Amino acid sequence: MGLLGKIAVLGAGNVGGSLAQRLAEADLAREVVLVDIVDGLPQGKALDIQESAPVLGFSTRVTGATSLDAIAGAEIVVETAGLARKPGMSRSDLLSKNAAIVREHALAVKAKAPGAVCLVVTNPVDVMAQSFRETSGLPAARVFGESGTLDTARFRWFVAEALSVAPRDVTGFVLGTHGDTMVPILSHTSVSGVPLTRLLPKERLDKIVERTRQGGGEIVNLLKAGSAYFAPSATQAELVRAVARDEHRLLSATAYLGGEFGERDIYIGVPVVIGRGGIEKVVEVDLNPEEHEAFRASVAAVRADLALLSHPPSAA
Repeated sequence: MGLLGKIAVLGAGNVGGSLAQRLAEADLAREVVLVDIVDGLPQGKALDIQESAPVLGFSTRVTGATSLDAIAGAEIVVETAGLARKPGMSRSDLLSKNAAIVREHALAVKAKAPGAVCLVVTNPVDVMAQSFRETSGLPAARVFGESGTLDTARFRWFVAEALSVAPRDVTGFVLGTHGDTMVPILSHTSVSGVPLTRLLPKERLDKIVERTRQGGGEIVNLLKAGSAYFAPSATQAELVRAVARDEHRLLSATAYLGGEFGERDIYIGVPVVIGRGGIEKVVEVDLNPEEHEAFRASVAAVRADLALLSHPPSAA
């Protein structure tokens, strides 16, 4: 397929800025616009990225703006804006503050880029994807979130590291929410076709699963300030590329379930096929009893957050 006209990235922090760079270098669109409320931040990062074009050879025009008017006509919109949880901030506070940002942006997409495919990154991503879709009124297929894609990348690396094999030879995926209740699916993980359960003992596998669940937190603890953005922006770019180039990729992403896996009216991480129109289909896979129970617990955790967002506890 030909180049897209415009890709918009909302939020010019570390994730949004590095994503804009990756998208520009991939030459997926004639323009990548970076939008943020902090004047100078999106413009400065956009100019910095643009000045690398003569060296790297990309043709994409990178611009920065503080007005949401800049997303007009965008064919893909990536929502990265939001707050990280700070000391003293309750989960309810984080949910409500990020939901307010996401809803404002979703209304802007509805008004200015109603034909866009939208990728939501803001955490907690399963809840924010649902909020974005409900506010925008866009078809569920055109609103999805990054969760399992990043978690799967981390999982695959930990497996590759444990076995001293090439990361690209590890295939598998992570289901469920992007958090403590995510579900790495060991029964569908292999290394060049060899089942993972035949390569590592259960105790090693359990440690890899736990490290995957704590993957983001491990980086936060090491950095002392800030959070991951190199791997997140890489996996976001993979998802955007699947849409822009109509690749029909089978990836794990946060998607709307309308009865698949026995769940309905909820966004959660599942295997999906992604193409130009967004989510082409949810791919149901067989789960063993332990995995199915863990997946149901993950869904329950998302529903609890949705309830918390709808009915926050009183200040009293």
